[in-house]
Amino acid sequence: MRLLRAFTARKSSPLPPPVTEQFLLEDQQVIITFKRHAAARRFTLRLSRDGSGFVMTMPRRASMDAARDFARLSESWMRKALSKRVTKLEIADGAVIALRGLEHTIVAPGKSRGLVVHDAEARLIHVPGQPAHLKRRLVDWLKAEAAHDLDVASTKYAKAMEAKFRKLNVRDQKSRWGSCSSDGVLSYSWRLILAPSFVLDYVAAHEVAHLREMNHSTRFWRLVLKHCPDSRNAKVWLKLYGSRLHALG
Repeated sequence: MRLLRAFTARKSSPLPPPVTEQFLLEDQQVIITFKRHAAARRFTLRLSRDGSGFVMTMPRRASMDAARDFARLSESWMRKALSKRVTKLEIADGAVIALRGLEHTIVAPGKSRGLVVHDAEARLIHVPGQPAHLKRRLVDWLKAEAAHDLDVASTKYAKAMEAKFRKLNVRDQKSRWGSCSSDGVLSYSWRLILAPSFVLDYVAAHEVAHLREMNHSTRFWRLVLKHCPDSRNAKVWLKLYGSRLHALG
């Protein structure tokens, strides 16, 4: 019994927090965040979603020296990944951004008052106010649009899946597009409003499904596919173009 208790305690012990280190890659410094994962059996490395560095997933008991060795062996891959990074898109008068997957032009007349106006037919977004406040005003408007669309989609799927969520948050999440807490709080990245609507719709279906299945089991994916048939296309889109959503701002 004593051995069983010791094994259980060891198995359920919390994972150490992520460790962030600078790594010299030829003539530039890059940031690598090392994250231990209970289910990881090998080292994996990926570019962070905002393109600011790399994230390495490592087994629970792997040493940091082994992780650093893996990073050194991956230098060629990291250089290629950095070369493919999406260039940051500055918010300015005349800049072209995506809204629900369609290109729109920002019009900033420099007026001190007024509300942001969306001309869907002409694909223009009129943003009043001083140039210094342009970014904040546009992002605030985009967040409000995202909150509206995500609330509509989440409510639709909650009804279809016979689930209930307690609260919905919209944030600038860097590592995931959405999340669902055990107490029924749904959190989403506001940047989903930049993607085609079927992508936002899928993320909402995914997170609402977690209200029923707090895992990624076969039952979970069946539930998502049953209510959101376009899930596979949305997942492919996020894999191919998701990094572009972080280019704005």
